[in-house]
Amino acid sequence: MPRLAFWSQFPPALRSHLIERMRERSVSLDDLEALRLWVESGPNVPPGDWFRDFGSFKLCGHGEYPRTFLRSGQAAEGEEL
Repeated sequence: MPRLAFWSQFPPALRSHLIERMRERSVSLDDLEALRLWVESGPNVPPGDWFRDFGSFKLCGHGEYPRTFLRSGQAAEGEEL
């Protein structure tokens, strides 16, 4: 099972997309802290689609890379982590 990649390993276009979505979704500093702690734990992620629900937002990804942020009420696809 792959591990979530670190921010520095993300392609530049993906980093820009995630920053834009964070701003659009109004992700709070507390939520970003929860995300940071989870990422730093080096979580295993499935090779396909997955998501993690942080309460006020969901992080969706595929394999080792996150792909987007969703609002809490938006439906996510893949395996819930």
